[in-house]
Amino acid sequence: MLVLLPPSETKSDGGAGGPLDLDALSFPELTPLRRKLSDALVALAADVPASLRALELSERQHHEVHRNAALLTSPTAPALSRYTGVLYDALDAKTLTKTEKSRADKRLAVASALFGVVRAGDPIPAYRLSGGSSLPGIGTLSSLWRPELEPVLAGADDLVIDMRSGAYAALARIPDAVTVKVIMPNGRTVSHHNKAYKGRLARVLVTAPKEPSSVSGLVRTATAAGLMLRQTGDRAVDLVVTD
Repeated sequence: MLVLLPPSETKSDGGAGGPLDLDALSFPELTPLRRKLSDALVALAADVPASLRALELSERQHHEVHRNAALLTSPTAPALSRYTGVLYDALDAKTLTKTEKSRADKRLAVASALFGVVRAGDPIPAYRLSGGSSLPGIGTLSSLWRPELEPVLAGADDLVIDMRSGAYAALARIPDAVTVKVIMPNGRTVSHHNKAYKGRLARVLVTAPKEPSSVSGLVRTATAAGLMLRQTGDRAVDLVVTD
């Protein structure tokens, strides 16, 4: 099982790891494009106004450009602790046991505009780059990532649970993945609780001693943990908000 999470625009500072080592990241097939994008992002950071425009940042977000400038020299931290926000608060990785963290490293991955996809334990620095961005002289990220990322994710695992948001789903199509939609009991799609519920489901899937190998197994695992998960198609489930 591979649970594919969306990243977050916000990221934690610092880290106890050394500088970024692209060769140490999972999915080494992606290293050449990761290096190309990393070098481009650092070069772009030398021009603060151009960075703000390309990354669609405000004048008060200069610190994000400074992060990109230090991309290759700043400390790293595991991806699961680098990304922050509602989903990651609900997942609450810092309270996982040692055994559960080991499961998370094997079962969880995070989509990334810069790295394509990283596993939970991969050491990465803080950076700013969104899935819908277009870097000067390079083009849209979706046009770059699709031919590289799609074959990697297609062979990643027999059961891929895709919780990515739109811009990151556009970086690679995964036809056989199980998609998760968060809905209200009346069937309406949820926006406010969407990320929190996906974080809860991700936590359930890393704390479960046995990982599911099918959609029906996924439903049973979530239901046993108190979540209301319903299979709605061969490769689709609805996660129903109950509070």
